Amino acid sequence: MNDDVEVIDIKEENKDDKKAVVEINNVENNQPKKKKTKKVLRRVEPRKSKRVTGIKLVLLSILLIPLFGYLYIISLHSDRLINDVLSVVMLVLTVISFIILVLGIVMIFGNKKVKTGKRVKTWIKVLIGIFLTGYVSVSTAVMVLLYGPNNEFRDWLVSTAMMTLSHHYLAEWFYNEETINDVLSRNNITEVGEDTNPDLLNFGDNITQETTYANEYEEQILKKDEGNDIYKIIDIKYSNFKGKMAVIYDPSKVKLAVSKGIGSDLGSSYGQMIYTMAEQSNATIAMNAGGFYDPDWNSRGGVPHGLVVSEGKIISNTGHGRAVGVGGLIGFNKDNKLVLIQGRVTGQEAIKMGIRDAVDFGPFLIVNGKSSYVKGNGGWGKSPRSAIAQRKDGIVLFLVIDGRQTASAGADMGEMVEVLLNYGAYNAANLDGGTSSAMSLNGKIITSPRNGNFQNKTRVVPNAWVVSK
Repeated sequence: MNDDVEVIDIKEENKDDKKAVVEINNVENNQPKKKKTKKVLRRVEPRKSKRVTGIKLVLLSILLIPLFGYLYIISLHSDRLINDVLSVVMLVLTVISFIILVLGIVMIFGNKKVKTGKRVKTWIKVLIGIFLTGYVSVSTAVMVLLYGPNNEFRDWLVSTAMMTLSHHYLAEWFYNEETINDVLSRNNITEVGEDTNPDLLNFGDNITQETTYANEYEEQILKKDEGNDIYKIIDIKYSNFKGKMAVIYDPSKVKLAVSKGIGSDLGSSYGQMIYTMAEQSNATIAMNAGGFYDPDWNSRGGVPHGLVVSEGKIISNTGHGRAVGVGGLIGFNKDNKLVLIQGRVTGQEAIKMGIRDAVDFGPFLIVNGKSSYVKGNGGWGKSPRSAIAQRKDGIVLFLVIDGRQTASAGADMGEMVEVLLNYGAYNAANLDGGTSSAMSLNGKIITSPRNGNFQNKTRVVPNAWVVSK
């Protein structure tokens, strides 16, 4: 007669077969004699290891799905960063990542009654949870900003990048030509198309005894601080931005200071802080002026873009080209009148025109009392801004708007025009902005500059408009 066969599954990983056989024999010795049964031992994989594997697969898929999926989405909008071949690869990897996710979920719930063994420490779980939540949240937020229904960030990124001469790729990485052209068509600035006419400015005695003023802005400008006939500082406060305006009553006090390290070689040239240049020039107020050659935003700030003239001497003669494709020469002539001349102007041409101090930048915001036409954000987005202007009575205005912060996101070109017109500007031009935008008084920064990492700091620059003592 054949013996019955009973299969015994050994699931304990820390038990060997011999010990298991002994345990079985001990049990048999305590049982009444029954029909003889042959015991066959069979080791099987513990179910708990499948559950652990499932958890690992789910965590892995959470990392991979946003990475490959969002890269695939980017490839649908532009082939500059990810070409067609890589786009297909990203799609395949995204699908595989979803399969991994489903497989992991099945393994977890298929073994949900099985304990996973040694418990993971709570603080490790918390860290993993925080990391994954932050990772998914941030990556999703970036995608929403880039391709969501709100155009504001997209317009800002495209218009800001395309207005530079060397950073178009920041827009082209994420958007195709059609999208870029659409953004630029909805956001641009059309300059007046004239050069300033110095004969239209009529300098009179800026010291006024008026007790009534045309409006609050005129009062702020014309009502001087007691004991100070040279300048006045006004706090600029609008609903969505703030800043400082320096009112300079004597235009002959406005000069262009340059860094001691200004030059044409990136390795040896260097910029200086605006308050340092002010101190070297025996000046009280300083504001950043022209742009500078800054590959990868990592230069020493000493190589200017375009023409630079200081005290009637040519400092730089467009060796590294212009910073922007609009605007042109921004300077003062020997009659202390702000002169704005469109396009590229050489040093020799500027000297013949009687220019004593000048930089090259733009766009021009107001020319001969006429403001530029600004559509949308003007094609420059919201950012920290600097501008210089002159009223018809000769008073010079330095304007710096803070940006990249909760209390002040920055200003677009339309808002810059609005502020300057309110304060009576007759001619005005935009200057270098962003991290460079700052104003100092008596050796201290009085605005709130922010760099690209939103830190409260400005940077060294090649030149600055200053007000001499």
